[in-house]
Amino acid sequence: MPTFRTWLIAGLTLAACTIMQAPARAEIRILASPGGQVGPFLDLFDKVRETGERVVIDGPCLSACTLVLSIVPNERICVTRRAVLGFHAARSVDRRGRTYAEPEASELVLQTYPTPVRDWIGRHGGLTSRLLLLRGRELKAIYRACR
Repeated sequence: MPTFRTWLIAGLTLAACTIMQAPARAEIRILASPGGQVGPFLDLFDKVRETGERVVIDGPCLSACTLVLSIVPNERICVTRRAVLGFHAARSVDRRGRTYAEPEASELVLQTYPTPVRDWIGRHGGLTSRLLLLRGRELKAIYRACR
C-alpha cells in the first residue's frame, strides 16, 4: 500500500503548468496549471509565502496547484474573472501506471484548506474522483478580486 509520501510524488510534473513571476510587481501569476506532483508545488508556494509575494490566480489552478490556498496567506491571494480552482480526491499511480484512491491523503489535504474552501467542497459532495470547479461568484465570495 502506498504511503502519503508516494502520493506526494505521483502525478504530472510542475513543468506542465504555466506559472509566471513578475518580479517588478512582486507577484506570482497563475495563468494555467493542470496540477501535477505535489512536492514541487509545496516547494514553490513555501518560497512564495516566505518572500511575501502576492498570488494572482488568473486562469485554471487545478489539483496540486490548489495547495496555494493552504500555504500562502489568504490576504495575499486574489482572483481574476478567469480564475478557476479545481479539486479532486488524492490519488497515486503505481509502477504499472494504475491509478488508485488515497483516502487518508485526501482527508489530510482537505484539512489544510481554509474553512470557507473546505465548506464549499463539502457542500459540493466532498473530494472524489470527480473534479469540482470553484469559480465566478462563489470563488469571489471566498477570495478578493484582483485590482
